[in-house]
Amino acid sequence: MFSGVLRAHTTASRVTSKAVFQYSSLNGGKFVGCNLQRGFHGWGNVPMGPPDPIFGISEAFKKDDFPKKINLGVGAYRDDTGKPYILPSVQTAEVELLKQDLDKEYLPMTGDAGFRTEATRMAYGDVYDSIRDRLVSAQSVSGTGALLLSSRFLSKYYPSKDIYVSNPTWGNHKNVFSNAGLNIKEYRYYNPVTKGLDIEAPNDSIVLLHACAHNPTGVDPTHAQWNDILRVVREKGHFVLLDMAYQGFASGDFARDTYATQLFASNNIPMFLCQSFAKNMGLYGERVGCFSALTASPEEAARFESQLKILVRASYSNPPVHGARIANFILKNKNLRSQWANEVKGMAGRIISMRQALRTILENDLNSKHSWKHITDQIGMFCYTGLNPEQVATLSKDWHIYLTKNGRISIAGINSSNVRYLAEAIHSVTSH
Repeated sequence: MFSGVLRAHTTASRVTSKAVFQYSSLNGGKFVGCNLQRGFHGWGNVPMGPPDPIFGISEAFKKDDFPKKINLGVGAYRDDTGKPYILPSVQTAEVELLKQDLDKEYLPMTGDAGFRTEATRMAYGDVYDSIRDRLVSAQSVSGTGALLLSSRFLSKYYPSKDIYVSNPTWGNHKNVFSNAGLNIKEYRYYNPVTKGLDIEAPNDSIVLLHACAHNPTGVDPTHAQWNDILRVVREKGHFVLLDMAYQGFASGDFARDTYATQLFASNNIPMFLCQSFAKNMGLYGERVGCFSALTASPEEAARFESQLKILVRASYSNPPVHGARIANFILKNKNLRSQWANEVKGMAGRIISMRQALRTILENDLNSKHSWKHITDQIGMFCYTGLNPEQVATLSKDWHIYLTKNGRISIAGINSSNVRYLAEAIHSVTSH
């Protein structure tokens, strides 16, 4: 046993603080414990936080040694062998960038200027040139980072602190917004009976909308419904926050998936846009995203950007460089961009084919008494199956199939080898 007293003195106030360290050793010097006493009584008041529902599913899946286990929780694309997919266009971009012998210096606070231009041009489409002098952007730490910048800016400068999110919405939305000091409100979106769209617009304040491939439902507004949403937003003066994490995955067409973005921007609706390149470029670990804000004038844009830089500086100083270089290289290279578009179309096509296969087996092969039309009606990476928590628990316990408690499945986790097993499992838990 060893104990010692460490004394620290400040010359200004001559205040003495005392810390007592105690070390215990056992079994040949193995460290046992440390007790630090300095007037601070530890973190005993910190409660145990709940595990993240998505990453918790992945951990449970990893611990399961059943050979037919399926992970349908994480929204990350897998090929038809169930393996992570590195896009050939991304591989080409990395090889070409390596040849340039680029440095690893800090980016500006708002990130790679070329990437920001290409990212926002892709998001706003034909409207871009008419709004570019009023558009403020910042490279973000993927889509979540863009949401973080949005929520912190709104919390600091927007009059209302209430943000309306769809019920249901992506699980991390509420975490990000509440931690920024915003009050979470909900509006109806999904009808569990019809498994279709059910929008009831709230009054006033900030409204979060999914630009395409709604997560978790896979139910997107039609163009006519988007026009109705625009009308309500205009009439009630809402501020729109658009989350676009799946451009290209909804329809397989980048331009088609920007309908909502172009609609609001062309009508000069006050808005923020949050983009992610995790899904459509497979740059999950590179954390590539873009935040943009449509302001009223170039002068307002300049003031906005000055405060945005301060916010970025206080949050993470500047974004990572490598992923943005990859994305920018692809977006600026005509041939490589065309190749990338075809690759995304191929990924979207595989997801669509898995939706059809799952529905066909359930309805035609297994003669399920339920309608599974919603599987093919919904779009994007996810499907809101309609399974209840008890059925989900049975799938996990008896069939080793892992998904979120609300019945959402990642279609990207389904492949030719496991789709029948999944269908049989779903049929089993829904037949009683």
